[in-house]
Amino acid sequence: MRADYHLHCEFSDDSEELMETQVRQGIAIGLDEMCFTDHVDYGLKRDWDDPRGVIWDDVTENGETLHKALANVNYPDYFDKLDLMRETYGDKITIKSGLEFGIQSHTAGEFQKLYDRYADRLDFVLFSMHQVGDKEFWTGDFQKGRTQEEYNRSYYEEILKTMQLFKDYSVLAHLDLIVRYDENGVYPFEKVRDIVSEILTQAIKDDKGIELNTSSWKYGLSDTQPSRAILKLYKDLGGKILTVGSDAHKKEFLGDHFDEAYAILRDEIGFTEIATFDNMQPTFHKL
Repeated sequence: MRADYHLHCEFSDDSEELMETQVRQGIAIGLDEMCFTDHVDYGLKRDWDDPRGVIWDDVTENGETLHKALANVNYPDYFDKLDLMRETYGDKITIKSGLEFGIQSHTAGEFQKLYDRYADRLDFVLFSMHQVGDKEFWTGDFQKGRTQEEYNRSYYEEILKTMQLFKDYSVLAHLDLIVRYDENGVYPFEKVRDIVSEILTQAIKDDKGIELNTSSWKYGLSDTQPSRAILKLYKDLGGKILTVGSDAHKKEFLGDHFDEAYAILRDEIGFTEIATFDNMQPTFHKL
């Protein structure tokens, strides 16, 4: 089973890749299954039909300043497009409906309303944390004014707090995402092992899983994401629900480094199965 369970298309405001292009690429590279997980990030963004309007941001690309809308997924069009893709390509590849919830503790209520509204259309939900207190990691705003210890612990503490508030997700995405944006280098795992263990224990108690996000290769990280230490700890604690996702925003990265990822999970960590999802319920497949 080759299944990419973290990918984006034109319904994410940070991707211009058409859904159909991603589907055709998935077929071309021999995927058995793919699950679209476009972005929802309450706090920094609003829904496409919010009566207050969307939020705009000035960004610089290739020396040019662009006025870009920051908006969450247009849900009706998104689910309709997924239905069309299944009708068109369903004989060649299995296509699942997902969303990536960029959740924070203070936005958990908004995500609960969203999930309740579209629960019957969803196969899969990623629990991600892209910011804390509406401060982004990739810009350095969250880390600014904090020591490396402070922002690392605060990041994991916010994940645990939010997990205790919101339960309607499938797996924890790129659990150590803060590593990707830590200009001080990789913070020693042993210094956060206690809080990460609490997070993983809570996930297992709630029958939730974690993902191996293969974008670590694209970003040039020194380890997998999450790290091998986190993957091993999840397994040692009794965790069994595991998905693999490329986090591809462009077709070129779809299914990226899956052979290496599967080998690490199987041969180094000792996992024997990965999961796919249907109506929020996992199905297991031999690695």
